[in-house]
Amino acid sequence: MLSGTFSARAYSFFDTLVWIAGLNLLWIAFTLLGFGIFGAGPATAAAQIAVRKRAAGDAVPLLRGFASAYFRNFLRANALALPVMAVAAALVLNWNYFSGGRGVLAQFMAVGILVAAIFLAGAVCYVFPMYARYELPLFQYLLMSSRFALRHLAGTVILLFVSAAVLYASSCLPGLVPFFSIGAWLYLTGWLCDRFFAANDESAAAAGEPAARTALQGATAA
Repeated sequence: MLSGTFSARAYSFFDTLVWIAGLNLLWIAFTLLGFGIFGAGPATAAAQIAVRKRAAGDAVPLLRGFASAYFRNFLRANALALPVMAVAAALVLNWNYFSGGRGVLAQFMAVGILVAAIFLAGAVCYVFPMYARYELPLFQYLLMSSRFALRHLAGTVILLFVSAAVLYASSCLPGLVPFFSIGAWLYLTGWLCDRFFAANDESAAAAGEPAARTALQGATAA
């Protein structure tokens, strides 16, 4: 029995690794299909939809499910991702400008931009997992993910730690990037967010709130 249990766990582990590698390659391929900037959002949305289905035990073939979700969500996912990219680019440009400056004001601005970047990174971890789970108006995803990041700081810290760990591992072993790094980050953050959202929905339901959208809003509202 122990041997059977170990074999099943080993098979599940390696099956997940192969699935993550496939997700990684699909994300890169479909991002390039959209010329990078217009492909990253739909590819991330498709990846998080695939992660959510896998977490729910849905055995949809990865390539077929990914491609279908990519094209179906192309416009909406770009409308969601492009503003986030623009804000991230603005933060990077301002950081480069102020971090090289002298004086108290420049250093104060650099610290403020760094704090804003960390908050943005935490909120971004929730955006597309939330998109994969809830039906909301587009502007609500950015608002709710920001509120969720603030209201669930422990989960946000975990997501940031996972992101930093993947980034560090990728910097030490660049060969991971084309095969595992992006897929691992998408899988881990998507799986964790799905658990956080499920716990949030259960808590809201226990408090008498409706499920899904209302539950999310009820938990993140002031």
